[in-house]
Amino acid sequence: MIPYRFGDKHKAYMRRALHSTMNVAEGAVRSGKTVDNVFVFAHLLETTSDRLHLATGATGGTAKVTLGDCGGFGLEAIFRGRSRWHSYKGCDAMTVMTPTGEKTVLFAGGKNADAYKRIRGLSIGMWLATEINLHHPSFIREAFSRQLAASDRRVFWDLNPDAPGAPIYRDYLDRYASMSAQGLLSPRFFNHERFTIFDNAAISPEQLSDVLAQYEPGSLWYRRDIEGQRCAAEGMIYTRYADDPGAFTAEKGDIPPLSFASVGVDFGGTRSKTTLVCCGFTPGYTALYVLGEEALGGDVGDDITSDEVCDAVERFLVRMHSTYPCVPIRYLFCDSEAQYLIHGVRRRLHDSKYPYVRAVSLQNARKLPIAERIACEVSLFAQGRIRLVGGETDRLGAGLCGAMWDPGKEGDVRLDNFTSDIDILDAFEYAFEGFIRKFR
Repeated sequence: MIPYRFGDKHKAYMRRALHSTMNVAEGAVRSGKTVDNVFVFAHLLETTSDRLHLATGATGGTAKVTLGDCGGFGLEAIFRGRSRWHSYKGCDAMTVMTPTGEKTVLFAGGKNADAYKRIRGLSIGMWLATEINLHHPSFIREAFSRQLAASDRRVFWDLNPDAPGAPIYRDYLDRYASMSAQGLLSPRFFNHERFTIFDNAAISPEQLSDVLAQYEPGSLWYRRDIEGQRCAAEGMIYTRYADDPGAFTAEKGDIPPLSFASVGVDFGGTRSKTTLVCCGFTPGYTALYVLGEEALGGDVGDDITSDEVCDAVERFLVRMHSTYPCVPIRYLFCDSEAQYLIHGVRRRLHDSKYPYVRAVSLQNARKLPIAERIACEVSLFAQGRIRLVGGETDRLGAGLCGAMWDPGKEGDVRLDNFTSDIDILDAFEYAFEGFIRKFR
């Protein structure tokens, strides 16, 4: 027995979804919106006459985990004992035995520009999608066209709130809402509901408290992920730190035992400094300590050579080892756009006379989306899990205080017009971004 617990708002949305063509559950993370759509999709799968259906996410793996598994509330659990996984057209698929015959659900990813090719030529009935705002526009158009011959065309989308001007609103949701308000669409065409995390009856007070502790009230992510609001990124990014830097400062003598450290390197150029930041990690990734930083070049007319960059990297590693001899520096994450510099640094590490320098593993920086990096930082600040070593990280502290959202760009874009120190922020993020999932 699947332990469903639906609140009244969710029940009302699902009742409407039984008869609506376009169903969109928008709102906070862990608000239960995906479970609603999976539940109704599965119910209608029992009776639809269409044989092939579509379940999508940003990637095929995301679709399979979020919609197929869904934390024990997905299609796999609902149809356990009468379904089988297999491959179909190069994608994972689930075939289900229903009272009206076999139905096949194809799981696919939709974020890439050429993802639509995976479903071209298919005729599908219902379409279940998670994180629809992360799907490429060409995929969305293709999926709609694949439903033109459906006997009972149904669409189920969910998404976390985005910036108000996001394409998914402009091209679909806001347009449908406007047309519905004007009476241009059937009352049963567009079923849209917004949910907050507080609408999820399945979350216990203890679980809710744990989730809320990860967010800074009033921040961009609190308003989106907790309150389910559409809101634009604006103003200062790291308000919690900027309001009280001292609360996030540690003295060298107060640093607890650290498992290891890693260094991020952002290579500079004209008006851009080459920056290095060293981060230390406590056992179990309970906290992140910023241990030191260094910067060189960046002035107009500066011409920093490859050898000077290599000197700076080796010098920084030696200094960090001397300052924190009990903390092994395991990784050096470098900006992947400057491979010729990386090759030089790799040779320098290999030829170094210091064994601990030779032991450092040099890797390309992951370069995750900046908004994803910032979300992790803001969450760690909200939980008090970042500390900057006093006197060793002044440049990073200033960079955090000066970081702003770009008011002239759509989406979550950090302002980069030389009014704030983006170089030091990039180096800092390169040092820890490979371990983001460990902090959760």
